[in-house]
Amino acid sequence: MNKFKKAWKAIGAIIKNPSLLNLILQNNDAWTDYLKRNYNLDKGLPVIDIRDLIPNQKIELNTMAFLGGSSLPTDFALIKAMCMRFEHCRYFEIGTWRGESVSNASNVATQCYTLNLSKEEILSLGLSEKYADLHAFFSQHKKNINHLFGDSRHFDFSQFDKKFDVVFIDGDHKYDFVKNDTEKVFEHLIHDSSIVIWHDYAYDPETPRLEVLSAIFDALPKTEHKNLYHVSNSMCCIYIKDSFDTYFLDTPEIPSRKFKISLEINDIKL
Repeated sequence: MNKFKKAWKAIGAIIKNPSLLNLILQNNDAWTDYLKRNYNLDKGLPVIDIRDLIPNQKIELNTMAFLGGSSLPTDFALIKAMCMRFEHCRYFEIGTWRGESVSNASNVATQCYTLNLSKEEILSLGLSEKYADLHAFFSQHKKNINHLFGDSRHFDFSQFDKKFDVVFIDGDHKYDFVKNDTEKVFEHLIHDSSIVIWHDYAYDPETPRLEVLSAIFDALPKTEHKNLYHVSNSMCCIYIKDSFDTYFLDTPEIPSRKFKISLEINDIKL
């Protein structure tokens, strides 16, 4: 997908012209009105404390690049913890990029699938060959990861004979793409206990990206909205059928939790 190049261009443009940030905020305000009008949603999603999803666990992340277009450590930890809930977990994701998310999932999941545009499709968008070749950098040689290629708008998700336990949606984050990916996932890939995670549902852990949330709400039956939550300290929205103590965002938040990270740096032999 071309989201990363666009994101960095947008960040650079905002740095050069800070007034552009107002346009982003105005766009979020428009989606706020949309959610209020269509779903009577004025407080956003209920928030699950990440400690309730990763209780008394130390999650080790073996693959992080800390480069552009990546995720927060808490995002990767959430994915891995959700996979650990299932014996012989089957994991599916949309949006591979360097392969960090699926690589971390593959350390605990038995079978992993990741879908991304083919190199030819990436190049057809005007992106560089270097950018295209960086996709699946970390995941391409792992035996339990299956790399699939195609545009999620046209990909045949019905080909799978089994359902997946954890699905991570991290493709293009514009409304039409999120709505399409969500509809396809819920139609073809999940079972009654599946967990679905959307990345970049938030600009940061305290600022929901309401265009993405609107797409999710429009894609799912209203009866399923009660299973959607904002995961604290992450940029993720989660669909999970369980009961939790929740709260609503009151930003800026007073920190109620802190995280300890042990950092180890390893060279990559190319």
